[in-house]
Amino acid sequence: MDQVRLARHRDVMARHVDSGAVPGIVSLLDHGGETHVTALGDLPAGADTIFRISSMTKPVTAVAALVLVEECVLRLGDPIGDLIPELAEPRVLRAIDSPLDDTVAARGPITVRHLLTSTFGHGVIMAPPGTYPVQAAIAAAGLEPGPPNPASTPDSAEFIRLLGTLPLLSQPGEKWWYDTAYDVLGVLIERAAGQRLAEFLAERVFAPLGMRDTGFHVGPDEVARLATAYSTTDSGERTVYDPAEGGQWSTPPAFQSGAGGLVSTAADYLAFLGMLRRGGAPVLSRPSVLTLSTDQLTSAQKAGGGLVDGFFDTSGWGFGVSVVTARDDIHKTPGRFGWEGGLGTSGQVDPAEDLITVLLTQQAWTSPAGPRVYSDFLTSAYQALD
Repeated sequence: MDQVRLARHRDVMARHVDSGAVPGIVSLLDHGGETHVTALGDLPAGADTIFRISSMTKPVTAVAALVLVEECVLRLGDPIGDLIPELAEPRVLRAIDSPLDDTVAARGPITVRHLLTSTFGHGVIMAPPGTYPVQAAIAAAGLEPGPPNPASTPDSAEFIRLLGTLPLLSQPGEKWWYDTAYDVLGVLIERAAGQRLAEFLAERVFAPLGMRDTGFHVGPDEVARLATAYSTTDSGERTVYDPAEGGQWSTPPAFQSGAGGLVSTAADYLAFLGMLRRGGAPVLSRPSVLTLSTDQLTSAQKAGGGLVDGFFDTSGWGFGVSVVTARDDIHKTPGRFGWEGGLGTSGQVDPAEDLITVLLTQQAWTSPAGPRVYSDFLTSAYQALD
């Protein structure tokens, strides 16, 4: 990487901290094993600061599921109903705007593949509350979308029971819906493996990769390294979303969210993404990583979906990750894959450029499209390539 251009990348990140857009940033760029880390702003432990990585949990959960697929404990085409009977015979809304009791039977079972590709029929409705009748039922069940709140989420058995009382929003395999699939996938992993998700991840993913600071909560000996998380009020003022001491991640949660519950560090997440970049060893096989990082969606599944308008114009979805399918920006290399977290994080792997990028802040995003710091991070990272 060009040293002058790396300095430009640092300057761009510093502008976002100095302007108050984010309280602090850890930027990590790894090109061919050459790693450059920048830590700026209000961070309790610099580059070793622990962050709530939110939806960057999804690729980790997908990898854990593929471990069980490789061992033939799970199979991609298998129905999940044997392990999750609460979702064995789902009802489906006739249309998204139908009354809650206007449902039809599912045309087929929910499968493991549907969970991995986020097409099992349920997820975040990208519309204001009250737009559709089902949104009130989702809120009444305590499953309305929003940033992770581990202190107020029921345990996995109650989560699945509540989800099973709701109709699906579309037929299994019909359409991509964001988020909920990976919470269900986490429960499936627990039931298939016969142990809590945290235990399975620790044994089968984190320990082999040396990810010592990744988990669903931060212990008392390390909580001083946890960054304070912030959100923004309607008036644009920064407010504390979750403190380090006594916050929601300072004690083990009842529900270990496979969609957004993990904390991690730049070094730990580099170890995870590095595993994917080099083909999966020692966690997965190369064919599994190739499958995970390949667009798995049909054009029909993408239709009307996505987090924002045009989401699927230049990207697809693999197993827990978005996959770039067309170059329309400096940093959009076809085949690049990874995902972001709504509390201000991002992790990407670019096999063509042999590049890994990790951005960690702790300022909640106010738009699904992400803040300027995210696009500026990637643009300035790619311009630094020699």
